[in-house]
Amino acid sequence: MSGVAHAEWIAERSPAAPEALVRCMCDTLRQHPEWDALPRAEALVAAGEALLRQVLDGDASSRASALSLLAADACVTYAFEAAADEPHTIAARAQAAALRIGNLARSANGG
Repeated sequence: MSGVAHAEWIAERSPAAPEALVRCMCDTLRQHPEWDALPRAEALVAAGEALLRQVLDGDASSRASALSLLAADACVTYAFEAAADEPHTIAARAQAAALRIGNLARSANGG
């Protein structure tokens, strides 16, 4: 890891994402300082998973969920941007992320 905390890495991306989206992602990462010990791609998938869980646990069809849902998507997108530094890991990371996110959806549907 480069030594730059994951939230700061997101805040430094260019072009910058909308401020509310960056704030949502960074707040989620800062609420879990234990994720700073993870490789960036893993921490960002974990953040996306946490945000998606938040949406699924609430009223997923409400407008209030939109920011969390967009932030979850952005976290996973940034995870793969970070993983691009280690291209040999992308296939395994994609498979693991798909399983984790799929498990969330199954849990939310009672399966």
